[in-house]
Amino acid sequence: MNQRKKSALLGILFFAALVSVGTVVAVEDDTGVDKDVSSTGAATVENKMPGSSEQPETSSDVKGEGTPAGKPSQATGDSTEQPETGSDVQSEGAPTGKPSQASGDSTLPKSTSDGVAEKQPGGEETPTVEAKPEGLPPDSAQESQAPEQSSDQETEALAVPITQPGEDAESMQQSMEETAGEGEVTAPPAETVQPPEPIEPDFVRALTGIAAGRNDSNPVWSPSGEMIAFERSIGDNREIVVARSDGSIVQRIQCRPADDDGEMEFFMPGILEETSYNAGISWSPDESRLVFMSNGGSGNYDLYLLPALGKEKTIRLTENTEKDSHPHWSPVEERLAFVSGRTGKAEVYLMDLVSRKVSVLTNGAKTYLYPQWSPDGRKLALIYGSNENHDIYLIDDLKQPSKSMKALTTWEYDDLRPAWSPDGSKIAFYSNYNPMADPKVWSIIVVAANGSDPASGEELAARVVAHNVVPDVERGPAWMPDSRRIVFVKNDPKMYNPIYITRIENPSEMPLRTETRMNHDVVCSKNGTLAFRSQTEQWDHIYITRLKEEAADITRLKEEVADRELQ
Repeated sequence: MNQRKKSALLGILFFAALVSVGTVVAVEDDTGVDKDVSSTGAATVENKMPGSSEQPETSSDVKGEGTPAGKPSQATGDSTEQPETGSDVQSEGAPTGKPSQASGDSTLPKSTSDGVAEKQPGGEETPTVEAKPEGLPPDSAQESQAPEQSSDQETEALAVPITQPGEDAESMQQSMEETAGEGEVTAPPAETVQPPEPIEPDFVRALTGIAAGRNDSNPVWSPSGEMIAFERSIGDNREIVVARSDGSIVQRIQCRPADDDGEMEFFMPGILEETSYNAGISWSPDESRLVFMSNGGSGNYDLYLLPALGKEKTIRLTENTEKDSHPHWSPVEERLAFVSGRTGKAEVYLMDLVSRKVSVLTNGAKTYLYPQWSPDGRKLALIYGSNENHDIYLIDDLKQPSKSMKALTTWEYDDLRPAWSPDGSKIAFYSNYNPMADPKVWSIIVVAANGSDPASGEELAARVVAHNVVPDVERGPAWMPDSRRIVFVKNDPKMYNPIYITRIENPSEMPLRTETRMNHDVVCSKNGTLAFRSQTEQWDHIYITRLKEEAADITRLKEEVADRELQ
């Protein structure tokens, strides 16, 4: 080989060697960059603003109709849908009666993040991040709990900059650039707000014992708080059970088709073949009588009167081809307010229980539902609307219902089930107003009963006293006797819908420790005893509880009465 060819060959070989070395260096450098980015976590962890995660489904039955008859409760956490009111005056729904699918006694539902570190590209580990569920208001952040860290997690979490409200993308990017390449750094300790300590009750117990094969719902205290009536579903039948506060049964009510005299006899469950549906209980002021809605096993829903506890026959108050429902007995008179579809749309009527004379109070193009007497028996609160938008209205003078009717709310949100405070000064109701504009997230709003508060806008929104609640449209928000607090069920499936108490002035939500699961239908008696529906072994039962301070007040009052009697 001549000298020129040898020189050319050596040049080619030398050039190839240089290319090979450069490739190796480039690969090593690229690997180093990937490793460096992975170590900071900045390129692999998605940071979400508060409220950006999906709203967890609620576990409440927002219709409040109780659990389907004779079958385990269906409170499975899939009821974030809008409470159905519409124009159907019978909002209770038909019972279906199966055991609950919620498995209330099973292990806790798995959260979206259990705190176990997840593998990220590059071989490093970063902890999963659980964002605040959408639908929780900004001021209730203290109620969300950080996921627990796994005890065997050995890799320390690396600092990941997360924007706070008010920070912009540029500041976040600058923070990431300053963090990258500095090696492992430890995040500054986050300022965590501990949830409030639960209120310890004086007691919590099942009202009538625990038994399979039945579902109890919609408890209603008598005016004195000495007795309680509730609905019980067995099979496809729904009966009314009246019990004392100690759990002893006073009476069970079902009806069968009326005889010629218009009265309907009692029967024990299982005797009548037709399905009997009895619901919508309202007590008389002297608590010796009840009015309720029933189909009497015949399919036509009317109102019936139990003229005396223990009596063997009920009296049929209405007889219409259209449904009559939502009865509410005046707290001071022998008058009944109720809803009827007898004109083709739902209107509010008054009945004189002595003469049985009926008069209509409303005449609207839309639907009127849930009339509620004021404590003095002079006014009525009700809802008016259609589909997914109802407003709260007030009839200020029953002698001039049209002229005296005023709207307490007039906005685009759905407002349901008004409830008067015991002193008559305020009205509470459910609303699907929330800062996220999510129609499935419900709040409790309290307004002045005289109509002096704003009916819409930010000023009305500022009167929210409880956030993310489970609405009970059959009973409405539950006032405490002092008219300063409301008891409600929190929409928190991870904690099985715990019971909370909120104050009206300077609202603050406090959990009540009941150790019960899948709670619904909470009501409060005149003496401060709470009753509510809760799931045990897949069946719904009525529980009662009382705050220690309320128990102390009752003891003090009894002592004062005893002292007066001795004198």
